[in-house]
Amino acid sequence: MRRTFLKAAAHAHAHAHANTTNHSGRVKNFMKAAVIKGKSQLVVDQLPIPKPADGEFLVKIHSCGVCHTDVHVIDSDWGTPKCQVPGHEGCGVIHEIGGSGVHPFFKVGDRVGLPWLGSCCLNCEYCLSGWQTLCPKQENAGFSINGGMSEWAIAPASGAIPVPNNLSFTKAAPILCAGVTAYKALKEAEVHPGEFVTLIGAAGGLGHLGIQYANAMGYRVIALDLTPEKLAFCKKMGAEFAFDMSEKSVHQILEVTNGGSHGVVCFAPNANGFKTSVDVARRKGTAVLVGLPNASFQLPIVDVVLKRITVRGSIVGSRKDAIEALDFAARGEVETDIKTIQLDEIVGAIDRLRSGKVEGRTVIEMPAH
Repeated sequence: MRRTFLKAAAHAHAHAHANTTNHSGRVKNFMKAAVIKGKSQLVVDQLPIPKPADGEFLVKIHSCGVCHTDVHVIDSDWGTPKCQVPGHEGCGVIHEIGGSGVHPFFKVGDRVGLPWLGSCCLNCEYCLSGWQTLCPKQENAGFSINGGMSEWAIAPASGAIPVPNNLSFTKAAPILCAGVTAYKALKEAEVHPGEFVTLIGAAGGLGHLGIQYANAMGYRVIALDLTPEKLAFCKKMGAEFAFDMSEKSVHQILEVTNGGSHGVVCFAPNANGFKTSVDVARRKGTAVLVGLPNASFQLPIVDVVLKRITVRGSIVGSRKDAIEALDFAARGEVETDIKTIQLDEIVGAIDRLRSGKVEGRTVIEMPAH
């Protein structure tokens, strides 16, 4: 099912797609895209419009979120990416269905999202049990297959997410990664309504959504971050308590929770946050690790054993998780703090994200055609 971009590009030269003409009426064979040219090198360039194969859709992209994972991909932190185009928060409309052009669940004109989990095998023990994010044969949008930072993109049907009609593409885009990742991590924390959850790195793209999801799920929210400005932002997003990342905050959390947080979710991109997540966990509490710093941390084994603390990782979410996360947003329970940019501004946006100067989420809005 998987097609390389080079094969898709070759087909693009040979096929004219409806509604891809310029103002003069001539067939438009090329699209604007953010293209990875080498380690830490991203440019905006022209690429051929790809052609969908069987089991794939050609999607006209309307918006695409910008995620810190894109920085890791562009900087080759997880190895050399196999794709040319980054982005795993693309949203748009199905323009063409590959193969026979018939699909049991989607049709031309449907609104869809292109998440990190681009496709999966649908047949392994993980896919069959609802854990598609652990499929060993998965393809990832913007890493192993081309993503959504382009005017047009290929979406494998096994990964495409329906986008609610009453949710704008701009608002939907960040939910496809930041939203579903925060939502799934909160589910993994196994907190009950009325109990405490502590979010570490709470002012970021994932964290500020995590605060809102946690409130919508009935949890009492404690936010941890670095500066007074970020803590004020967390309070604005709905955190009941907001403390800075210091040794003092551990004692503050133990005090206000009367023994520790029932659940802790660490979104922070540094190892200190992961250690703190265990330090502030309640007896029988759960610490969920989400951020991906290129580092290790020491686990206090005695505390983990004697307090029966659960430590687990959480990576994005399944298609069902994504649909649920989008539903929260469509009902107005969750709204991303968004700054919109044009595709030509993506290089600067990546630089700001790399330097940690972004609050909330950045979303690329594509020009209408």
